[in-house]
Amino acid sequence: MRGTRWADDPVAIAEMKRKVPQTVGECFALIERRMFTGPWVMGDSYTICDPYLFTLAQWLEADGVDLAGLPKVADHRARMAERPAVTKAVAQERG
Repeated sequence: MRGTRWADDPVAIAEMKRKVPQTVGECFALIERRMFTGPWVMGDSYTICDPYLFTLAQWLEADGVDLAGLPKVADHRARMAERPAVTKAVAQERG
């Protein structure tokens, strides 16, 4: 198929959805192994990267990714969820 027509192809869409656990899992495995210098994403200091990673990590189970292989990411997500500003933002988001 040429151009963006593949985006409307139900078979292509189904294949992309099928691969989400693998592709997202691989991306987070890379973060876990090579990028996460913790306790925060960039090391000892909290940065804008932390809420961003938290937001993406909130979707892992829905994407079919098992957190068992991502202990640093899971720990980071738990610590972020305890921050008062995060608690407030999540509560407002859920309505």
